[in-house]
Amino acid sequence: MYLHSNIKFLRKKKSLTQETLAQSLGISRSKLAGYELNINPSLDTVLSISDYFGVSIDVLLRKDLENMSEYKLRQLLETDQYLHGRNLRILTTTVDADGRELIEVVSQRAKASYLAGFSDPDFIEELPRFSLPFLPTDKKHRVFQVDGDSMLPIPDGAWIVCEYVDDWTAVKDGEKYVVVTEQDGVAFKIAYNQIKEKERLLLCSGNPIYKPFYVAVGDVREVWRFRLMMV
Repeated sequence: MYLHSNIKFLRKKKSLTQETLAQSLGISRSKLAGYELNINPSLDTVLSISDYFGVSIDVLLRKDLENMSEYKLRQLLETDQYLHGRNLRILTTTVDADGRELIEVVSQRAKASYLAGFSDPDFIEELPRFSLPFLPTDKKHRVFQVDGDSMLPIPDGAWIVCEYVDDWTAVKDGEKYVVVTEQDGVAFKIAYNQIKEKERLLLCSGNPIYKPFYVAVGDVREVWRFRLMMV
């Protein structure tokens, strides 16, 4: 396992001091120093390190980054980041007074600003939000309003509850997703996963008058799996 050496390697690659990285992770410098030697961090800390560097836990644990060539290292990290969505950021979300995550509502009007504001805590904080106690608490959910008739029989104006997908390689062929991309903004479509073969998603409409189109995985910003339509 290469966790300890990889933490130190990634920190130095970004020209970070132990103090700076420790503050970003919310831990003490002495704890970080121990992690870089032979002390195993908690799972929560490993997740924080994974999110901070945009590297999957599998890479942190299994790959000897320090002894890779610069080309192989760049190829590995860029592929890992883009395919798994790890090059982005920790998902911006809201919680209630008891620390329970709330479900934000993205209306047709808000969708126009969502691409620019999806990672802005102030933008997300201004969205309407509520809770649904029957949904799994270990998943993050968000409500989007359907815009147009491309996903019939789900009609224009319908409200759909979606589940956040943090690993884009897990997108399942033929299922419905909200996909947020640089070029198309917020799109509700039927997805087909071509990431491993061609680094892209094929997005299709339920209404046959709309043509399918591809989105490169490098243009994807968020993926949300359709769970249910609110009546």
